[in-house]
Amino acid sequence: MPARRTLFDLLLLAVSALLFTFSFPHFLSDAGWWPLAYVAIAPAVYVVNKSGLLRAALYGLVYGLVSYMLHNYWIGSFHVLAILIVPLIYGVYYVVLFPLLQLAKRFFPRNGYLVQTAIWVGYEYLRTLGFLGYAYGILGYSQYRIPALVRFSSVPGVLGVSLLVVLPSMLLATIFLSVKVDDLSGTVRQAFLRYRIDFGAYAVALAAALLVGGVVLRTDYSGSRNWRVALVQQNVDPHQGGLAAYEESLRRSIRQSEAALAEDDSIETVIWSETSFVPPIGYHSQFRENPDTLALVNRIRAFMAEQTVPYIIGNSDARRERQEDGTVSRVDYNATLLFEEGEIVETYRKVHLVPFTENFPYDGMLFGWMRDILLEFDTHFWGEGTEYTVFETSDGVRFSTPICFEDTFGYLSREFVREGAEVIVNLTNDRWANSVSAAMQHFAMSVFRAGENRRTMVRGTNGGITAVVDPNGVITAIDEPLVESYLIADAPVYTDSQTVYTRFGDWFAVIVLAGAAIAMIFGAVRDGRRR
Repeated sequence: MPARRTLFDLLLLAVSALLFTFSFPHFLSDAGWWPLAYVAIAPAVYVVNKSGLLRAALYGLVYGLVSYMLHNYWIGSFHVLAILIVPLIYGVYYVVLFPLLQLAKRFFPRNGYLVQTAIWVGYEYLRTLGFLGYAYGILGYSQYRIPALVRFSSVPGVLGVSLLVVLPSMLLATIFLSVKVDDLSGTVRQAFLRYRIDFGAYAVALAAALLVGGVVLRTDYSGSRNWRVALVQQNVDPHQGGLAAYEESLRRSIRQSEAALAEDDSIETVIWSETSFVPPIGYHSQFRENPDTLALVNRIRAFMAEQTVPYIIGNSDARRERQEDGTVSRVDYNATLLFEEGEIVETYRKVHLVPFTENFPYDGMLFGWMRDILLEFDTHFWGEGTEYTVFETSDGVRFSTPICFEDTFGYLSREFVREGAEVIVNLTNDRWANSVSAAMQHFAMSVFRAGENRRTMVRGTNGGITAVVDPNGVITAIDEPLVESYLIADAPVYTDSQTVYTRFGDWFAVIVLAGAAIAMIFGAVRDGRRR
C-alpha cells in the first residue's frame, strides 16, 4: 500500500511538472498553452497537502528537479553544468517550499489555500533576488499573450498576475483533498459547494483585473512620437568559433543594416544584438595587442564612420584596472555602445550578470573549488557594471539597454525608467540555444517590462525574438526567429504617465510575503497552543 501511494504521488508530481512546463513556451509549442497555468501546480499541492513534512520535502526535491529539467531543457546548450545546476537549485528551493505549503494547510484547514498562495508568490519574489536571482518559471509570465493582464501588472508588477494564476491551483488542491474515491461524484459536488463563495470571489477578482487592465489602464499614445528603428538579426552566435565567427557576425550585421537602410530612408537608428561584435573596440583600438583582431576592429570603425544614423551595438568592453593587490589587469564587460558619426559616444556595462556563467563572486576555501571547475569548463567571467546608463541620440530619444537576461528582472527596467529612459531597448543573444521556445520564454518576460512601466520595449536579438512591444503590452512587430534578417518598426516614445510599479517597485510582492510570514507565525503559535 505505501508503495502504491508513493507511485501515485510521483505520477501526480510528474503531471504537475508537465502542466507547469506546458504553461510556458515549450518543446511542443513555441507559444505555450497559457490556460494550463491556472491548474498547473494543483496536482503537486494536492500531494503536498496529504503528506507529512518529511515526505513533502522529498517530493519537493523531485518536483524541482523534474519541472526545471523540462522547463529549461534548452539550458544545457548554454553550459554543460547549467542543466545540472539550475534544476538542483530549484530542487533545494522546493525542499523548503513544499513543507511550508503543508504547514499552511495544517494551520488553516479551511482557508489554508490563501496562505499557500501568498507563500508561493513570496517564493517567486525571493528567488529573483541576489546572486542566484532567476526569473524563469514565474507563473505570471505565462500570461504574456493577454494584454489586459500585462497592463494590469503596471500596478502590482508581474507577481500580481502570478497571484491570480496560482490561486485556482491552491483552491483546487484543497477541494480535491476531501474527495473520496468510493463516492466520487457526491464528494466532488459537496466540496465545490463548500467553496462556491471562494470561487465566486476569485471570479470577481479576475474579472476586475481584466477590466482594469483591459479598459482603465489602456493608454492612448497616438500623439506620441514614433522612433523608426531597424533591428538587425544576424543569426550567428559570435562566441562559437573565435575570429571566424566574429567576422561572419560582422559581415551579416553590415549586410542586413545596408539592406534595411536601402529599403527605408526614414530609419533613425540601427540596432544590433548583444555581443554582435565581440572584440572590445575601444580596448583594441588603444592597445593594439593582436593584429588580426585589430584589423577586424578597424573594419567596424571604418563602417561606422560612413554611417549617417546612430548605431546601437552589443560589444565586449574592456579596460585595464588596478586590482586590490595593486596589480593592473584587463577586465572585460558585457556592454552596449552608442555610435554616432563614427565615434563611441556612450557605453553601458551590464550590472546584473548571469550566475555561474558570467559571474561567480565567491572564492577561497569554501567555494574556490566550484570556481575552479567553472573556469576549467571554459567559463568567462565578466566585470560587473555599476551605472544605470541612459543613452540619448542626437535626435533626442532617451533609452536604456538592459542586456540579455537583465530584462527578466522588473527592478532593472524600472530603475532605467526612473533614471529617464523613454524606451527600453533589450539587446539579447539567445542564438546559442538554437531553440525558438527558449527565445520565446525570454521574450515573454520582456513583454511585462513594457506593461509594468508603460514604456515601449524594443528587442534587438541575433536569432530571436526580435520584436517591438508597445506601452500597452501589445506586440506590434515581430521578426521570424533563427533567420538572418532585419525588422523595420516604429517604437512609440511615450512618457506622459508613470505607473504605480515604476514609482513603488515590488510593493505588492513585499506585502504578500509579509502577510504569508505573519499568517504562518500566527498559525504556528495557535497550533502549538492547541496541541
